[in-house]
Amino acid sequence: MIYIASDHAWFEMKNKIIDYLKNKKIKFEDIWPYEYVEDDDYPDYIIPCAEKVTEDLEHNLWIILWGSWQGEAIAANKIIWIRAVVYYWWNKEIIKLSKLHNNSNILSLWARFIEENELIEIIKLWLETEFIDKWKHLKRIEKISHYENKKC
Repeated sequence: MIYIASDHAWFEMKNKIIDYLKNKKIKFEDIWPYEYVEDDDYPDYIIPCAEKVTEDLEHNLWIILWGSWQGEAIAANKIIWIRAVVYYWWNKEIIKLSKLHNNSNILSLWARFIEENELIEIIKLWLETEFIDKWKHLKRIEKISHYENKKC
């Protein structure tokens, strides 16, 4: 399941991404918001949505479409088992590596600097890239998870 959410800065663009997912017959759920809210606060959406991803870590992914993208990734990464990554618009390879090496499950995108065609390209790249279950990458993720579990 692909979850998708946005703030006011991405509200209109979210519908274009939903159209893309529908056309590709990718199963998704539009989580939030359902109407434009100019002064929304991202932690109110991010934390419950990130928790939703953890309900099925093998199959759930989440695309965050937010105005600033940094705070949203920070908030999402407070949830155990979440590996939210940020796309810096000048290097698409980072998106691929975030899945190959880190098995990222949340993609955070910056609304103010990405054009629609690039956005779709990035989402497609991220969704199509699979985690390389190599020992060294799995070992690193397990070390992070072990630390998270100690703190809970």
